[in-house]
Amino acid sequence: MRVADTTKGPFVALAPLAGITDLPFRRLVSRFGADLVVSEMVASQEMVQARPGTRERAELDLGGQTTAVQLAGREAHWMAEAARMVEGQGARLIDINMGCPAKKVTNGYSGSALMRDLDHALGLIDAVVSAVSIPVTLKTRLGWDDATLNAPDLARRAEAAGIAMITIHGRTRCQFYKGRANWPAIRAVREAVQIPVLANGDIDGAASARRALDASGAAGVMVGRGAQGRPWLIAQISAALNNEPAPAIPQGAALVDMVASHYEDMLSFYGSTLGRRVARKHLGWYMDQAATPAPLRRAVLTETDPAAVLRDLPDALHQTKEVAA
Repeated sequence: MRVADTTKGPFVALAPLAGITDLPFRRLVSRFGADLVVSEMVASQEMVQARPGTRERAELDLGGQTTAVQLAGREAHWMAEAARMVEGQGARLIDINMGCPAKKVTNGYSGSALMRDLDHALGLIDAVVSAVSIPVTLKTRLGWDDATLNAPDLARRAEAAGIAMITIHGRTRCQFYKGRANWPAIRAVREAVQIPVLANGDIDGAASARRALDASGAAGVMVGRGAQGRPWLIAQISAALNNEPAPAIPQGAALVDMVASHYEDMLSFYGSTLGRRVARKHLGWYMDQAATPAPLRRAVLTETDPAAVLRDLPDALHQTKEVAA
């Protein structure tokens, strides 16, 4: 399959994660050689109207070659305008969100709520595809609930409208993130279209990626929560699936340097006050892989002086051990 001028066998992408796949994290994941990274979901109308914080979520690394911006919304006009805006900023792909299960999104008839009205969903797809010259992809779920597993129908209509690739999270909206992703159910979507389909949900390494591919027949996978604290994981899985050299996983001083650089990048991107708050979750995930003593972990996560955080990182990450992909 070919996406963003990259031709791969099994294709591995970083999923959009609210509050996580910001520019500092996408930039770090891309450095390890990820096939594709997707921004956190951006509300289209707020993007165009420059609501505080919205454009920052979509800010691109204009030198990057594998960046997609995910847009959400319920009105064709705003979706099209936001698509033109991010294309102008340098996005290589635009992804349409029809899978977010959060109530604040679905109550506004966006995200996975669009699976309850496929005619309206297709109106949004048509508007975005017509507005830009770059590929447009779609991320959705199996359906709203077990009684409406309409992802194959949506996929067929989306393909006819010009969608270039579809990612299916192997749960319904009403499941949220409970239970296990139903990878075999994704096969019905794969058999309904000719365009590439990615499988998403519960993929945290090469072994689970292979199982998802076998069960779904998909052309690749999209990895979300498994990459938290492991920015190298996307490239690591891709290398394993494609029999390519694996990226060097930072250990010891190299890991400390990577985490410190990520921390400083977040402070620079958001400013010191907000940056410290955003960084806490990432630092926590990095320390999840380490035998960090509870008092030191608490000190790192509550420290307000960036210099003190940087000083404590070598001890906090000393016992880190990478979990095999």
